[in-house]
Amino acid sequence: MAEPSGGKRIMRPGDEAPAGTPGTDEVVCPECEGAGELIGKPCIACNGTGMVNRRPEDRESA
Repeated sequence: MAEPSGGKRIMRPGDEAPAGTPGTDEVVCPECEGAGELIGKPCIACNGTGMVNRRPEDRESA
């Protein structure tokens, strides 16, 4: 993910860490299951992207 000017990495509401942080993975949002919306509105957990950044041990097992 590209960093915006100023060097700050973008974080979405459900992120634990900025994108690209060592030891984290981008995973499907557990709230909207990757759809990016809930009941026709953008998901607040992922900000409508369908993905969040998590540490691997925090992922729900399938």
